Amino acid sequence: MKRHLQTAILKDLNRKIVLLSGPRQTGKTTLAKSLGLSFDYLNWDFLEDRVSVLKKKWDRSKELVIFDELHKMEKFKSWLKGVYDKEGIPPAILVTGSARLDIAKKMGDSLAGRFFPFRLYPLDLWEISKTGAPFNPIQTYERLLSCSGFPEPFLNGEESYYRRWAKTHLDMILRQDLLDLESVRNIGSIETLVALLQTRVGSTVSFASLSRDLQVDPKTVRRWLDLLENLFVIFRVPPFHKNIARSLLKEPKYYFFDQARVKGDEGQKAENLVALALKKQLDTLQDVEGCTGKIYFIRTRDKREVDFLIDWEDSKVSPLMIEVKLSDGNLSSSLSYMKGSFEHSNRIQLVKNLDREKHFPSGEKVLSLIDWLAKMPLRSMYGGTIQ
Repeated sequence: MKRHLQTAILKDLNRKIVLLSGPRQTGKTTLAKSLGLSFDYLNWDFLEDRVSVLKKKWDRSKELVIFDELHKMEKFKSWLKGVYDKEGIPPAILVTGSARLDIAKKMGDSLAGRFFPFRLYPLDLWEISKTGAPFNPIQTYERLLSCSGFPEPFLNGEESYYRRWAKTHLDMILRQDLLDLESVRNIGSIETLVALLQTRVGSTVSFASLSRDLQVDPKTVRRWLDLLENLFVIFRVPPFHKNIARSLLKEPKYYFFDQARVKGDEGQKAENLVALALKKQLDTLQDVEGCTGKIYFIRTRDKREVDFLIDWEDSKVSPLMIEVKLSDGNLSSSLSYMKGSFEHSNRIQLVKNLDREKHFPSGEKVLSLIDWLAKMPLRSMYGGTIQ
């Protein structure tokens, strides 16, 4: 399956170092090896490869050298800088990692001006619809909810297989990747934190409440949440307050990269699906096009709430508000209300079970959640017009 980042990565390999990060087992190594270039592959987790990296012994006759999990090497950015400054390109250099490759900013020299970053996330409705895979959008939606968008369990398609895969997947992250980054004694409590978050998708997360549940101080909870973000287990959606009268500066919401890990009703699962699709689109737009947008939610003191707001760095581009519903085709009053704060915003309500789409004179739209996510092109949100 050709991944959506393949063309962009190939274009940049002859210009800069490419850093490809993302959740474990999203297909980063597979993508790197399927670019159509001759390559040498070195994985820091393998002792023999580690020795070769330290001695700078790889096949320089190849078009590409792939360094996997290199972020686990102390001061890896200083090491990369030295290789790039001394030898340059070719061979092209592609570094992959299952943790955010910016977490070691304080380590060694900066790679500023020498690299382009990319983030590879799990499969979603949009990417699968582009591949010509033999799944219609409804089948894809149902499989994403039950088996996640990680390629291995998604393509297998069996819920029992996913459950076994998910257990070993989280174990590898917490007992290998986490310990490689930071000394953490209480892995069991972090597992409990993940389990608590699985039931609270779509709700604001109280650090004080979590600290009581886990019997640790709130600062420890915040640090654990940051670690889980760095390892691509969860991602944060903060509240938005600019331009919103009586907005509440509450705690953030957290969503999962592993879509099927969400525990709750289908409405919560659909909201996580949309959150992850938006996160993937926004980060891809930034990595490929240099267009920056951030995702928020809105909640006011008079109980007006909108699930998602996309606010663009370019003020000329209209903000996008999204409300997610499972079966309610009636327009959310909060979307209409927020027009006063965002006069030129795009406002859409995505409904999973929808008889017919609706367009209102005031600009709001009620659209099919599955169809919209399946057809959403990369630049549609940034263009200011929602197709």
